[in-house]
Amino acid sequence: MEIERINDNTVKFFISYVDIEERGFDREEIWYNRERSEELFWDMMEEVHDEEDFTVDGPLWIQVHALDKGLEILVTQANLTKDGQRLELPFTSDKMDVSGQIEDLLEEHFDRSEEDDSPLDFVLAFRDFEDVIALSRRGGLDHLTTSLYAHENRYYLFVEFNEERFQEEEIDDALSMLLEYTHESRMTIHTLQEYGKCIMPENVFQTVRQYFS
Repeated sequence: MEIERINDNTVKFFISYVDIEERGFDREEIWYNRERSEELFWDMMEEVHDEEDFTVDGPLWIQVHALDKGLEILVTQANLTKDGQRLELPFTSDKMDVSGQIEDLLEEHFDRSEEDDSPLDFVLAFRDFEDVIALSRRGGLDHLTTSLYAHENRYYLFVEFNEERFQEEEIDDALSMLLEYTHESRMTIHTLQEYGKCIMPENVFQTVRQYFS
Protein backbone atom coordinates (compact mmCIF):
# COMPACT_ATOMS: atom_id res chain seq x y z
CA MET A 1 0.00 0.00 0.00
CA GLU A 2 1.30 3.45 -0.95
CA ILE A 3 0.80 6.18 1.65
CA GLU A 4 1.19 9.93 1.13
CA ARG A 5 0.86 12.41 3.99
CA ILE A 6 -0.80 15.54 2.57
CA ASN A 7 -0.80 17.64 5.76
CA ASP A 8 -1.44 17.29 9.50
CA ASN A 9 -5.11 16.52 8.89
CA THR A 10 -5.10 14.63 5.61
CA VAL A 11 -3.55 11.44 4.30
CA LYS A 12 -3.94 9.76 0.91
CA PHE A 13 -3.21 6.15 0.16
CA PHE A 14 -3.50 3.74 -2.74
CA ILE A 15 -4.17 0.03 -2.33
CA SER A 16 -4.18 -2.38 -5.26
CA TYR A 17 -6.82 -5.04 -5.72
CA VAL A 18 -4.06 -7.64 -5.38
CA ASP A 19 -3.13 -6.21 -1.97
CA ILE A 20 -6.81 -6.24 -0.97
CA GLU A 21 -7.08 -9.95 -1.80
CA GLU A 22 -3.82 -10.72 -0.01
CA ARG A 23 -5.34 -9.21 3.12
CA GLY A 24 -8.12 -11.77 2.96
CA PHE A 25 -10.82 -9.65 1.29
CA ASP A 26 -12.74 -10.39 -1.89
CA ARG A 27 -12.70 -7.62 -4.49
CA GLU A 28 -16.47 -7.70 -4.89
CA GLU A 29 -17.51 -8.02 -1.24
CA ILE A 30 -15.90 -4.74 -0.23
CA TRP A 31 -18.58 -2.96 -2.28
CA TYR A 32 -21.58 -4.98 -1.11
CA ASN A 33 -20.68 -6.13 2.40
CA ARG A 34 -20.54 -3.12 4.73
CA GLU A 35 -18.98 -5.00 7.64
CA ARG A 36 -16.17 -6.37 5.48
CA SER A 37 -15.54 -3.01 3.81
CA GLU A 38 -15.25 -1.38 7.24
CA GLU A 39 -12.82 -4.08 8.36
CA LEU A 40 -10.68 -3.40 5.30
CA PHE A 41 -10.77 0.37 5.88
CA TRP A 42 -9.71 0.15 9.53
CA ASP A 43 -7.04 -2.42 8.67
CA MET A 44 -5.59 0.11 6.21
CA MET A 45 -5.93 2.95 8.73
CA GLU A 46 -3.90 1.00 11.30
CA GLU A 47 -1.10 0.69 8.75
CA VAL A 48 -1.38 4.43 8.08
CA HIS A 49 -1.24 5.08 11.83
CA ASP A 50 1.90 2.96 12.21
CA GLU A 51 3.75 4.50 9.25
CA GLU A 52 2.60 8.12 9.40
CA ASP A 53 1.50 8.50 13.03
CA PHE A 54 -1.93 9.56 11.78
CA THR A 55 -4.11 9.12 14.86
CA VAL A 56 -7.86 8.94 14.42
CA ASP A 57 -9.54 11.18 16.98
CA GLY A 58 -12.97 12.37 15.97
CA PRO A 59 -15.06 12.38 12.76
CA LEU A 60 -13.43 11.64 9.40
CA TRP A 61 -14.23 12.77 5.87
CA ILE A 62 -13.46 9.99 3.39
CA GLN A 63 -13.24 10.04 -0.41
CA VAL A 64 -12.83 6.76 -2.31
CA HIS A 65 -11.90 6.63 -5.99
CA ALA A 66 -12.09 3.29 -7.79
CA LEU A 67 -9.23 3.02 -10.30
CA ASP A 68 -8.35 0.29 -12.79
CA LYS A 69 -5.77 -1.35 -10.52
CA GLY A 70 -7.01 -0.43 -7.07
CA LEU A 71 -8.52 2.17 -4.77
CA GLU A 72 -7.30 5.68 -4.02
CA ILE A 73 -8.55 6.89 -0.66
CA LEU A 74 -8.33 10.39 0.82
CA VAL A 75 -8.95 10.70 4.57
CA THR A 76 -9.31 14.07 6.30
CA GLN A 77 -9.69 14.47 10.04
CA ALA A 78 -11.73 17.23 11.67
CA ASN A 79 -10.02 19.94 13.77
CA LEU A 80 -10.87 21.06 17.27
CA THR A 81 -11.86 24.71 17.40
CA LYS A 82 -10.19 27.02 19.90
CA ASP A 83 -12.81 26.41 22.57
CA GLY A 84 -12.07 22.70 22.35
CA GLN A 85 -15.76 21.87 22.24
CA ARG A 86 -16.59 21.67 18.54
CA LEU A 87 -15.04 20.19 15.42
CA GLU A 88 -14.67 21.64 11.96
CA LEU A 89 -13.33 20.14 8.76
CA PRO A 90 -10.61 22.10 6.95
CA PHE A 91 -12.63 22.30 3.73
CA THR A 92 -15.93 23.60 5.14
CA SER A 93 -17.35 26.00 7.68
CA ASP A 94 -19.98 23.51 8.82
CA LYS A 95 -19.43 22.48 12.43
CA MET A 96 -20.47 19.44 14.40
CA ASP A 97 -21.11 19.26 18.12
CA VAL A 98 -18.91 16.57 19.64
CA SER A 99 -19.78 16.85 23.30
CA GLY A 100 -20.19 13.34 24.63
CA GLN A 101 -18.11 11.59 21.96
CA ILE A 102 -16.55 9.24 24.50
CA GLU A 103 -19.94 8.59 26.06
CA ASP A 104 -21.38 7.80 22.64
CA LEU A 105 -18.61 5.26 22.05
CA LEU A 106 -19.41 3.48 25.30
CA GLU A 107 -23.14 3.65 24.62
CA GLU A 108 -22.59 2.05 21.22
CA HIS A 109 -20.81 -0.88 22.85
CA PHE A 110 -23.37 -1.13 25.65
CA ASP A 111 -26.26 -1.11 23.17
CA ARG A 112 -24.64 -3.82 21.06
CA SER A 113 -23.98 -5.89 24.16
CA GLU A 114 -27.59 -5.59 25.32
CA GLU A 115 -28.98 -6.52 21.91
CA ASP A 116 -27.20 -9.87 21.66
CA ASP A 117 -26.84 -10.51 25.42
CA SER A 118 -23.04 -10.73 25.13
CA PRO A 119 -20.28 -9.23 27.33
CA LEU A 120 -19.00 -5.75 26.58
CA ASP A 121 -15.77 -6.18 24.62
CA PHE A 122 -13.09 -4.18 22.83
CA VAL A 123 -10.23 -4.95 20.44
CA LEU A 124 -7.24 -2.67 21.04
CA ALA A 125 -4.11 -2.46 18.87
CA PHE A 126 -0.55 -1.92 20.08
CA ARG A 127 2.13 -0.09 18.11
CA ASP A 128 4.69 -2.73 19.12
CA PHE A 129 5.32 -5.38 21.78
CA GLU A 130 7.25 -2.94 23.97
CA ASP A 131 3.94 -1.19 24.65
CA VAL A 132 2.44 -4.52 25.74
CA ILE A 133 5.26 -4.89 28.27
CA ALA A 134 4.98 -1.28 29.46
CA LEU A 135 1.23 -1.57 29.98
CA SER A 136 1.56 -4.81 31.91
CA ARG A 137 3.90 -3.07 34.35
CA ARG A 138 1.35 -0.37 35.13
CA GLY A 139 -0.68 -2.72 37.28
CA GLY A 140 -4.35 -2.45 38.18
CA LEU A 141 -5.57 -4.36 35.12
CA ASP A 142 -5.08 -7.97 36.18
CA HIS A 143 -8.78 -8.35 36.99
CA LEU A 144 -9.74 -7.88 33.33
CA THR A 145 -10.58 -10.78 31.03
CA THR A 146 -7.93 -10.50 28.31
CA SER A 147 -6.29 -12.36 25.44
CA LEU A 148 -3.48 -11.33 23.09
CA TYR A 149 -3.34 -11.93 19.33
CA ALA A 150 -0.79 -11.33 16.58
CA HIS A 151 -1.93 -10.53 13.04
CA GLU A 152 0.10 -9.09 10.16
CA ASN A 153 2.97 -7.90 12.39
CA ARG A 154 0.63 -6.19 14.85
CA TYR A 155 -0.47 -7.11 18.36
CA TYR A 156 -4.10 -6.92 19.46
CA LEU A 157 -5.56 -7.05 22.95
CA PHE A 158 -9.07 -8.45 23.31
CA VAL A 159 -10.77 -7.22 26.49
CA GLU A 160 -14.10 -8.34 27.88
CA PHE A 161 -16.08 -6.63 30.64
CA ASN A 162 -18.79 -8.53 32.46
CA GLU A 163 -21.41 -5.88 33.12
CA GLU A 164 -22.56 -7.72 36.24
CA ARG A 165 -19.10 -7.19 37.76
CA PHE A 166 -18.17 -3.75 36.41
CA GLN A 167 -19.84 -0.38 36.67
CA GLU A 168 -19.62 1.93 33.65
CA GLU A 169 -17.26 4.23 35.57
CA GLU A 170 -14.90 1.31 36.26
CA ILE A 171 -14.92 0.38 32.59
CA ASP A 172 -14.20 4.00 31.63
CA ASP A 173 -11.25 4.13 34.06
CA ALA A 174 -9.81 0.87 32.74
CA LEU A 175 -10.17 2.02 29.12
CA SER A 176 -8.46 5.31 29.91
CA MET A 177 -5.41 3.41 31.12
CA LEU A 178 -5.48 0.94 28.24
CA LEU A 179 -5.71 3.71 25.64
CA GLU A 180 -2.50 5.30 26.93
CA TYR A 181 -0.66 2.41 25.25
CA THR A 182 -3.11 1.29 22.55
CA HIS A 183 -5.65 2.65 20.10
CA GLU A 184 -9.07 1.23 19.43
CA SER A 185 -9.13 -1.12 16.47
CA ARG A 186 -12.01 -1.91 14.13
CA MET A 187 -10.55 -5.38 13.74
CA THR A 188 -13.09 -7.90 15.01
CA ILE A 189 -12.32 -10.76 17.37
CA HIS A 190 -13.73 -13.13 14.73
CA THR A 191 -11.14 -11.96 12.19
CA LEU A 192 -8.35 -12.38 14.74
CA GLN A 193 -9.52 -15.87 15.65
CA GLU A 194 -9.70 -16.90 12.01
CA TYR A 195 -6.64 -15.19 10.52
CA GLY A 196 -4.49 -14.24 13.50
CA LYS A 197 -2.50 -16.21 16.07
CA CYS A 198 -3.50 -16.34 19.71
CA ILE A 199 -0.33 -15.73 21.73
CA MET A 200 -1.86 -15.56 25.20
CA PRO A 201 -5.40 -16.93 25.60
CA GLU A 202 -5.91 -15.41 29.06
CA ASN A 203 -4.33 -13.33 31.84
CA VAL A 204 -2.24 -11.29 29.40
CA PHE A 205 -0.73 -8.84 31.87
CA GLN A 206 0.24 -11.45 34.45
CA THR A 207 1.78 -13.65 31.74
CA VAL A 208 3.78 -10.79 30.21
CA ARG A 209 5.20 -9.85 33.62
CA GLN A 210 6.10 -13.48 34.23
CA TYR A 211 8.24 -13.71 31.10
CA PHE A 212 9.37 -10.09 30.76
CA SER A 213 9.91 -8.97 34.34
